[in-house]
Formats: sequence, C-alpha cells, structure tokens
Amino acid sequence: MDNELKILKRGQSGRGILIEYDAGYISPNEPRNLPFINEIKKLETGKLIIEDPLVVYVILQKYGVLNRNGRIYPEEVLRKQNELYQKMIKERSAVGELDHPDTSIIAADRISHNILETWWEGKTLMGKMEILMTPGFINYGIVSTKGDEVANLLRNRIKIGVSSRGVGSLKEGKNGEQIVQDDFEIICWDVVTAPSTPDAWMFNNIEEAQPFVENFKQKNNIINENIKNNLDNFLLS
Repeated sequence: MDNELKILKRGQSGRGILIEYDAGYISPNEPRNLPFINEIKKLETGKLIIEDPLVVYVILQKYGVLNRNGRIYPEEVLRKQNELYQKMIKERSAVGELDHPDTSIIAADRISHNILETWWEGKTLMGKMEILMTPGFINYGIVSTKGDEVANLLRNRIKIGVSSRGVGSLKEGKNGEQIVQDDFEIICWDVVTAPSTPDAWMFNNIEEAQPFVENFKQKNNIINENIKNNLDNFLLS
C-alpha cells in the first residue's frame, strides 16, 4: 500500500485512502448498554475493576448502502476483503487505532483494539472486538495506552464509533454517488469519536444488536421511541 496516497474526500473519484465514519458506534447512554458500562465503573478498595478481556459486538460495515460520504461498497468488494481479512484475524493482527490517521500505516503506539471474529448477517458485516487494556488501567484506572483511552471514554459515557480505513479507487455512479472499485484493500477498522450512523450500534451481546443489523428506515421512529422509553424508565428507577 502506498503511504503517499491522498485521502479521497466526499465526491472525489480516483485512487486513494478511503476513510469512513458511518459503520457503527456505541452509546453509553443507551439503556441496553448500561450493564456493560456499569461493570467497568465498579470501584472496590480504591481500585477500578474492569472485565478483562473487554469484548464487544460491533456492526463493522454494510454493502450496497449509500453512506454519509456518498459512497457505496458493492457486495463482492466487501465480501472479498472480509475473506482476505480472516488471515489477519487468525494471526491475531487484525488491529486498529484510536481515531483515523492520515496514512495507510497502522502505528504500533496507537493500537487500541483487535478484531477477534467477523461474520455476515444479510448485507451487514458483524464483528467481535477486543479493547486492548493495560494492567494499570484494569486494576488502578491509570490510562497509558490508546486501548486504555477507549475503555476510559466508555467509562465516562462518551459515544464511540467504528469506521473503516482502506486504499482503493472510486468511480462516479449514475446518480452522483461514488462506487468503490474492485482494487479496494481494507487496512483496518478504527475506533473513532465521530459516529454518524444512528442504527448501527456496538453491543454487549449479539441479541441486543439484532434490531440494528439492517437499515430499516421505516422502523426508525419505532426504534427511537423504544430507546426513549427505556431511557426514561431507567432515569426514573
């Protein structure tokens, strides 16, 4: 991969680094995530107790859907890259960073997580992600790495996103959208603090993720109302 490639912005065609901000995120204020968030906030004898390893389910990406960068990832492109990515998973090197850098290189000192498993549910690529933490954070709450930072952001109820970083070409479609081409290569999925897809969440278990696997626009109002009601009930309890 060419480290000198430019980042392709919304509406641009050609070959370059493709960074997305719409794959998924976790909201610590979502009631269904509260058991997970509360677990990492427990204090005992002055020490922070956190579950180790810290593993979450995440919606990584979707094919055939126009994202907020105006791009569409065809099914065959994402499926091919997911198959190739299995080698990284088996070698325990499917790592990513906290926030997107302006490069195709993964910096060792910025690694925050490792993807343990991926699978397809319809047009949605699901994953199981481990947040990489140090003993200092697990036992004492001392933040010294990017993985510690991610866990600490969750502890403080900050929304955390997940988005892809890769290298490839874009061609403009009939309606002005940018179509990702077959030369696309996935670099990693990074953890970011700028989520943008309201129906793609990271969850503590797979059952909680099911209602958000596909982009059911006609159900958004019902889902949002259920979330509001659950949150109201939690705040009143």
